[in-house]
Amino acid sequence: MMIPLIGSVGLSPVLTSALVSVLLFLAGFVGVLILGRVAFVPATRRVLNARGFDRAVRSLGTSVANAVVWVAAVAIAFTMAGYGAFLSAFAVFGGAIALAIGFAAQDLLGNFVAGIFILKDKPFEVGDWIEWSGNSGRVEDIDLRVSRIRTFDNERITVPNGDLANDAVTNPVAYETLRQKFVFGIGYDDDIERATDIIVEKAAAHEDILDDPGVSVRLVELGDSAVGLQSRWWIEDPDRGDFVRVRSEYVTAVKEAFDEAGIDLPYVHRQLTGSVEMVESVSGDE
Repeated sequence: MMIPLIGSVGLSPVLTSALVSVLLFLAGFVGVLILGRVAFVPATRRVLNARGFDRAVRSLGTSVANAVVWVAAVAIAFTMAGYGAFLSAFAVFGGAIALAIGFAAQDLLGNFVAGIFILKDKPFEVGDWIEWSGNSGRVEDIDLRVSRIRTFDNERITVPNGDLANDAVTNPVAYETLRQKFVFGIGYDDDIERATDIIVEKAAAHEDILDDPGVSVRLVELGDSAVGLQSRWWIEDPDRGDFVRVRSEYVTAVKEAFDEAGIDLPYVHRQLTGSVEMVESVSGDE
């Protein structure tokens, strides 16, 4: 039995329909893929560069744009080829898979999203000294899932980005200057004005303590055995090493000046009083 021929090419209707579908699929797939690679992906890259995003975010954005182009190319190709029903079924199945994966990896995805916001908002950067949840250290690396912190005891802490994004993080080196505070306790019989003058003089004499804004001293406490004078001073280009060093040198200088001036740095005295009764127990004869 001879198969009816169609046109001059001699193809059956079924084969012709399949060939047309394949050609439409290839045309749609290649067309969308080329358009995405030439226009969409470069445009995404330019937008991310213009917004000043971190290299990791730019790389992630480019990868996502490429993935979108491939998915769009496949979807449009199937639609042009007349397989819309297959595409709908595939979309439902893919959505169910994505939902299951999302529930199974919600912590991982949460840290991933938190990493994107950290890289975008820049609450801290590599090299900054930060404090969070009773911990502190210098940021060595910010990844999309975790951040790596080197403590001042030379230990590495790998912190999930979700913890840093959802907790209060202190960044003492975010600005050009940093204020420090210390409370000096003097005796009740000591001269407050003289002690204040010494505190101000020693701050002015330290080369790393700023003159503007200048040091300020306030009476902040009347304790059990001491009067508390709080000194507040500023340092420039703060760093953890400078923070500790300047504080130590300044407090030491004030302590030595207090000793020379006869100003007491009292400590708490406790005196135990009371009476003890001696009780003799006399046992009877058995």
